[in-house]
Amino acid sequence: MQLPLGDIIKAGWLVFLLYWAIRARDAKAAVRSEPFVLRLLKHWLPLMVGTVLVLPWRGGEDSLLRLRFVPPEAALSILGALLVWAGVLFAIWARNILGRNWSAVVQVKQDHELVERGPYRWVRHPIYTGLLLAFFGTALAQGEWRGLLGTAIVGVSFWFKLRLEERWMREQFGERYEAYMRRTKALVPGLL
Repeated sequence: MQLPLGDIIKAGWLVFLLYWAIRARDAKAAVRSEPFVLRLLKHWLPLMVGTVLVLPWRGGEDSLLRLRFVPPEAALSILGALLVWAGVLFAIWARNILGRNWSAVVQVKQDHELVERGPYRWVRHPIYTGLLLAFFGTALAQGEWRGLLGTAIVGVSFWFKLRLEERWMREQFGERYEAYMRRTKALVPGLL
């Protein structure tokens, strides 16, 4: 029996999207938000491009982007599917811990709280960590260079977004956030 890995991966992303849609309604009101045009150009457009590159394609088999970076082995596809689910569940856990302070865009919330528990003990931006892991898992299961390119584009977009978030958090929380930055890496525990 062959595992329906494509469906397992799609289910992981669907769980993520449904959870995000349901929980988006209970966020606190914003007191400061990044302008729409900047948000679109710096974050949403690269996220869309990266997502399109990672999605399943038909056609264009002769394209450089369709070349494989790993052989088409079941073990790698299974590992990719596991990484998708691990990333999605990590992002959901982080979103749940963040609670009403969460926002899909860079914002400072009314009565904003600095959250340092749960996955925020290990990384300052665990939602991005989880999503990048899920993107990489999707790319690994797909095995084509376009998936890695899409993951890299999303990663760069997240990096620019987190830099702005961190600047605003330093302004909001001062030395407390600076101390948090010194003891907790941004995306990968102990590395980055």
